[in-house]
Amino acid sequence: MSEISIEIVTSLDAISQSDWDRCADWATGPRHENPFTTYDFLRTLEDSGSVGAGTGWDPYYLIARADGVVIGVAPQYLKSHSQGEYIFDHSWAHAYERAGGQYYPKLQIAAPFTPVTGRRFLAHPDHVDLAQAALTQGAIKFAQNNGLSSVHITFCNKDEFDRGEQLGLLQRETQQFHWMNNGYADFDAFLGALSARKRKNIKRERATAQGFGGTIEVLTGAEIQPFHWDAFWEFYQDTGARKWGSPYLTRAFFDMIHDRMADDILLVLAKRDGAYVAGALNFIGDQALYGRYWGCVEHHSCLHFELCYYQAIDFAISHGLARVEAGAQGEHKLARGYVPTKTYSLHWFREPRFQDAVAEYLVAERSANSEDIEILTGYGPFKSQPASEDE
Repeated sequence: MSEISIEIVTSLDAISQSDWDRCADWATGPRHENPFTTYDFLRTLEDSGSVGAGTGWDPYYLIARADGVVIGVAPQYLKSHSQGEYIFDHSWAHAYERAGGQYYPKLQIAAPFTPVTGRRFLAHPDHVDLAQAALTQGAIKFAQNNGLSSVHITFCNKDEFDRGEQLGLLQRETQQFHWMNNGYADFDAFLGALSARKRKNIKRERATAQGFGGTIEVLTGAEIQPFHWDAFWEFYQDTGARKWGSPYLTRAFFDMIHDRMADDILLVLAKRDGAYVAGALNFIGDQALYGRYWGCVEHHSCLHFELCYYQAIDFAISHGLARVEAGAQGEHKLARGYVPTKTYSLHWFREPRFQDAVAEYLVAERSANSEDIEILTGYGPFKSQPASEDE
């Protein structure tokens, strides 16, 4: 039997990049498996001040070792609020505090500000079960020792979700809209799989957007210049102010992530009369394109759909990516070829009676979520869907 130890550190200075990424990045090709759990991305959040003091996201990274060798890590944060998570637990917080408890701070194992799916217990491929069990026990013990209300693991993958139940964690299912690449040769081949009305609508939207009076630039790697980030920062601030009250990421984050991960970034910008007026930021994984942020300083009809959804589909097809994850929520994505997809989270509460109450609630929520997905899928745009008035 190996001797397992758990260490909790407040900075990635405490672990080498090679040890972290050996667990976080199983990709065998040129792209990262998931950019948002790599050492470079998480370190950039830390170095730029996007997480840490004053943000409500204080790093407490988990490191599991077997006989002194790192076999698993997890991006864990002490949270003083529930912002930037996209798995909403505000009703749990209110109920917990009405019952006389203190919900915050809590522990969150997640990719901050980023509702992308993927592994959260980042295990060496030879030690997956052992590492998840050790990291889970480490998180729970830390919560118990410090009187924290709960532990939340958000947007984990299905394998982790299933193992989590065996480890005593509560399972929560939610949904997003993902575009799936069914081996399309090009965008027209994708359109050919849609019903006539939806196909015509997308063509009309693309024509409207591309006729906004300017040009659309699709940039990655060395094509992205500092002035592009100046423009995008303005878009990001506008969106952040309207949606969250203040932006999650600092201006320094964008400069640092450009220096460290430019080849993993896809920036789609709209330019009119010599000035950038809108943009969408994506990250590129080995199997997926992850749409992250959108913003604009001028409104143009359908430009949001073009920059965020259709350009993403174009890129995914041309680069052989299996799917596009376009972020949380948004039933409007259904008409544009994005299908409802289950997402998974795991939860633990220190108070046993509250754990039991949430468990009962989650059973009903999972059933309702499955019904919603079935109904929404039936209204999907593809020819294989049941016939409707638009056929």
